[in-house]
This record gives sequence, structure tokens and C-alpha cells, in this order.
Amino acid sequence: MWIELISSLSSDVNIADGPGCEEQMRVAEVVLGHPLPAELKDFWRVADGVRDKYGAGIVCSVGEVVDRNLEFRSSADFRGLYMPFDPLLLFGESGGGDLFGFVVKPERPDIFVWEHESDSRRWVAKNLEDYLRRRLGSDDPEWHGSW
Repeated sequence: MWIELISSLSSDVNIADGPGCEEQMRVAEVVLGHPLPAELKDFWRVADGVRDKYGAGIVCSVGEVVDRNLEFRSSADFRGLYMPFDPLLLFGESGGGDLFGFVVKPERPDIFVWEHESDSRRWVAKNLEDYLRRRLGSDDPEWHGSW
């Protein structure tokens, strides 16, 4: 479903060859301290990420998601500058510094964008499918390029 959906929305993307590793997903849940969103795990079971034509992670790989979330949640510098990142699971990037994340505390399928210049978090999609449709298929210029 995911590859077909993405392919129907855009030809300007690079879908990773092969699925993400189930073991990596299990370890990610332990390391991050919460379950991964089911939709994201389903996506990773068919592709370990997808990037736009400029290299920005529309959906980053399992390893990238773990590394980024650990960095953002544990950085003393970030704690002094930004609201806590624990409620979000950052999984995608705009290419302009803003990041997309699922709400994991409390767990819900909504996706927000974290705007790095203002530290604001704004709702952008009701779930992963909606996010992909808006991000890849939208004519709205806000979804293309930097925020």
C-alpha cells in the first residue's frame, strides 16, 4: 500500500530499497521508552524511508529516527532552548530545519510539525497516510520546500 500510494503521488522521491529491520524497531521501542506508531512500523516493513529529490527525509529510516529522537530528548542545549520533545516521535524533515513528528504522549495518530525558529508545534495531518497525501500530493506551497 505505502509504495503504491507514494508512487501515485510523486515521481520525485527516492524510496529506500528494502524494509526496515524488525529487530531495529523492537530495540527502538525499548531505547525510546514507548511503542512506535503502528502506521510507521507498517511503513518501515516495506521501505526503510523515503526522501524527496533534495534529500530531505519525508519518512526517515528507523536508525535515523532513533538517533534524532535520542539527540533531541537528551541534549542539555535543547532542554534550555526548547519545550520537551518527549511527546513527539520525530520522523520526517522539511529540508529547512523543521521536523515532523507523531504524538506519542499521549499516543495518537496525529502528526505535527515542529518549527525550529519559533519552537512551535502545529498540527498538519491526522495520520501517516494523510501526511503523505498532503506532503507529496498537495498544491499548497506550504507543503513544498521550507516552512
